[in-house]
Amino acid sequence: MTTAHLAYYLHDLSPYVIRFSDSFAVHWYGLAYVLGFYLAYRVMLFLAQRGLSEIKPAQVADFITMVALFGVVLGGRLGYMLLYDWDHFIREPWTLFLLNRGGMASHGGIVGVALFLLWYARRHKISWTGLGDTLVCGAPLGIFCGRIANFINGELFGRVTTVPWAMKFPTELLHEDFLKQGGSGAVVDALPLGIQHSPDIIAWFQTQHGGVEALENLLHPRHPSQLYEALGEGLFLSAILLAVRLRYPRLPHGILTGLFFILYALARISLEFVRQPDSGSEAILGLTRGQFFSVFMIVIGLAFLAFGWSRGPTRPAQA
Repeated sequence: MTTAHLAYYLHDLSPYVIRFSDSFAVHWYGLAYVLGFYLAYRVMLFLAQRGLSEIKPAQVADFITMVALFGVVLGGRLGYMLLYDWDHFIREPWTLFLLNRGGMASHGGIVGVALFLLWYARRHKISWTGLGDTLVCGAPLGIFCGRIANFINGELFGRVTTVPWAMKFPTELLHEDFLKQGGSGAVVDALPLGIQHSPDIIAWFQTQHGGVEALENLLHPRHPSQLYEALGEGLFLSAILLAVRLRYPRLPHGILTGLFFILYALARISLEFVRQPDSGSEAILGLTRGQFFSVFMIVIGLAFLAFGWSRGPTRPAQA
């Protein structure tokens, strides 16, 4: 939504693909997960059909389904509760299974997938690192879809800025740091319960609190950091890894996995400088939690690189 006298785009995207009732709807966030898994499946199938995978083409569909359920969803949800919502998790541990409330951590999803791959590789007696090398070529496309969904939902927005492409996110009013940045406590206290998305907040201002201009006067222009992360952590990362896979088919097992950990961590650390920290999230050694946990991913990535180079060139199992 933009008017002639306002400099910044006001985020007003609906989180629903289609909404049947207040309690039943198809969300963009859920659709993003489905699309992400499908894209990862297509990439793995493409590699398997060319003999660049540890598993056969007929196994890819079942493999991706299990990765989605036991790695991404379970690992991502558990990672979020442990890393970002520990107090709530201790008080109400059953909320781990309330996926409709949101809350997924990419670091937790990555760890969950890694553990699932270890189990799968041992069961089928194939190379764990070789299996990971295939998956990481398509997995960042799932991150890409998830970040786009974050943008549509107006969540995980960036820090305050004055760049020409900055945006104003109404969901800023729901962030704990809003008052610290000069927000109006009276307005926040007046917000009715149940308002979670940009269109809801905009509609409330239109009817109850002075119109859209009053809302925009409260908000700060921010980086659309979700889009930065979609490109840096998702699309570009997948393109780089897939290009390396095709260019060097005999690359030692573990090298691509190591590159994924390192490149993802570097992208995450860099982009966290323009992303607003999560509500209630405290810095660790001067770093955001996302940056702090990403440092360990660099160490893990270097370990994979060392392991791969020590093993020497190899041929794909299905070549």
